[in-house]
Amino acid sequence: MSQVTLTINGQKVTVPAGSTVLDAARLLGLEIPTLCYDPMLSKPGACRMCIVEIPGMRNLPASCVTPVAEGMVVETHSEAVVEARKTIIELLLANHPNDCLTCERSGDCKLQQYAYEYGVREVGIQGEFHQYEIDESNPYILRDMNKCILCGKCVRVCAEIKGENVIDFAYRGFNTKIAPALDTKLAESACVYCNNCVSVCPVGALVDRRLAGKGRTWEVEQEPIICTFCEAGCNFNLLKKDGKVVGVAAAKAAPGRPMCLKGRLGLELIHNPNAAPAYLKKDGEFVEVPWAEALGLEGILAKLLEKGQKAE
Repeated sequence: MSQVTLTINGQKVTVPAGSTVLDAARLLGLEIPTLCYDPMLSKPGACRMCIVEIPGMRNLPASCVTPVAEGMVVETHSEAVVEARKTIIELLLANHPNDCLTCERSGDCKLQQYAYEYGVREVGIQGEFHQYEIDESNPYILRDMNKCILCGKCVRVCAEIKGENVIDFAYRGFNTKIAPALDTKLAESACVYCNNCVSVCPVGALVDRRLAGKGRTWEVEQEPIICTFCEAGCNFNLLKKDGKVVGVAAAKAAPGRPMCLKGRLGLELIHNPNAAPAYLKKDGEFVEVPWAEALGLEGILAKLLEKGQKAE
């Protein structure tokens, strides 16, 4: 495969032909902000947060869709680029709810992060605010379209990873929103509750309903584990607070990052207040026992735990 050499922020880097400027920058360890970009999904270049300055180009191109060229010179944080990114953030915040203090994604929101990084403290643009009803119809997904920044990642993950095409862009102009067919509630659509859309949402528009109110990002400990629901053996993280599992999240480095329905919703098998008790017959009488004992898994679990401790 042919190679291309370019210069980014004064540093030379060689990448395969066909790579994007964003790919080359990340190879150098340079951070370029993104909102609509995801390496697993198609690249619309819509949010414009990843713009860079390339001498000879008339505008500031989006690095996620701009292919590298031999001898190209790129500036990722020039004065023009920083000013443009600030304006983009202000435009997004102009009609975005200002409830970071109580938002479930506070501390894990890309819009909040970039506003902090670029020093956008006050929005000088006065915009009209949406007044969408919060969709609580889905038992696993909480949708607040007032916080949606129209990055389209949820649309693409639903279509390209799951192949469901449940949601898409609806209406036009300021009234554009993400919605199921006929703009119904999510519970009335063909949604299969896989929560993949939640996993890619960069803001608080889509939230795992079961995690709501369970704790802030910095309060939750992540424990890597391998899913055992099928033979694929996907990696994911158990989310723990005060020693109790409160949720699950896909490991970012895992192939096929958006988890399947079993792995994402299987948490209910761990802490289910409505779970039926298990019984074993002991000394001629049925007594209630843990499910692990009833299924004969106690020995297996002990061996796995011992093996994991030795590996550490």
